[in-house]
Amino acid sequence: MKLTIERAVLLKALGHVQSVVERRNTIPILSNVLIQASGDHARLTATDLDMEIVEEAPARVERDGQATAPAHTLYEIARKLPDGADVTLELGGDDPRVFLSAGRSKFHLPSLPPGDFPVMPTEDLAVSFSLPAEDLARLIDKTRFAVSTEETRYYLNGIHMHPAERDGRKVLRAVATDGHRLALAEADQPGGASEMPAVIIPRKPIGELRRLLEDLDDDIEMSVSEGKIRFRLGAAVLTSKLIDGTFPDYERVIPRGNDKIMRVDRAPFAQAVDRVATISQEKSRSVKLSLSDSNLVLAVNNPESGTASEELSADYSSEELSIGFNARYLLDVAGQIVGDEAIFEFADSASPTRVTDSGDPNAEYVLMPLRV
Repeated sequence: MKLTIERAVLLKALGHVQSVVERRNTIPILSNVLIQASGDHARLTATDLDMEIVEEAPARVERDGQATAPAHTLYEIARKLPDGADVTLELGGDDPRVFLSAGRSKFHLPSLPPGDFPVMPTEDLAVSFSLPAEDLARLIDKTRFAVSTEETRYYLNGIHMHPAERDGRKVLRAVATDGHRLALAEADQPGGASEMPAVIIPRKPIGELRRLLEDLDDDIEMSVSEGKIRFRLGAAVLTSKLIDGTFPDYERVIPRGNDKIMRVDRAPFAQAVDRVATISQEKSRSVKLSLSDSNLVLAVNNPESGTASEELSADYSSEELSIGFNARYLLDVAGQIVGDEAIFEFADSASPTRVTDSGDPNAEYVLMPLRV
């Protein structure tokens, strides 16, 4: 194998694929990236056995072939080479190492047999459809902050995505919850998505997918089966196993009849929460909201650090109410609000609270209260 590729092109492709590779691997080949050269392009592949990213990049191929090289080392070399450099990668002859040269820089990198590199089996991904990159990015951004990190409840360690219907309108819905909060977002359902099975996309592929979407504004091709999901994003293809589990019946925890409504300006609210939470206990980070006629008081009482309170104007005309929330969760939700106002719908101090966005009718959030 011998190919020459422009440094910026190589760096971009390696940046996409090498992040899949774990820093510590018990299987040595998984630390490598597979480089395949043919025709007028190079194909780079990385995998952790649960997820695979493949990216094609234009290259001048002098000799077809394939090789593997340490992914993170190769990325760091490409990152430190000068802009505009042409990078030559070569494997052949008696030297089992990959030879990399760029100008006066020369490297010999250890290589493992390409035949040992695991390839994710392709299966019939029966349902395929396209959707705008901005829609997919929005579904991820609006929900991923609520994904659980608790490994014992593995079925909450991802975003639940499925076709649904809201007020007679067909939508593609994304939901995430960690048991303390829930985030839901919808986009217009793409043609062909109605047959999509309900899936749970794991947390790590979600992160990689969101990074790939940063460079794109075209449509994304999404293919789904019961066990795998694949995204075609320009020159990159991300394939991942799905979480094999049943997502809880989230509709039951979304309150629809809460009758105590508070409308509050998002930015001043978020800033006030952040300020008073400075002295909250690290474990619970609880903030008490006390509501009365057109008034909201945020308060924290920490026996070790002291007390804090801040008063805000709010559109509220129901009976007085005091309710506590985790400050971090309030800030996470406020960070997703795109309109000027966050709309809180309360029932009482012990029941779930629904939060909606004055600027986005296709997203909603649920927060479980704390004892304060």
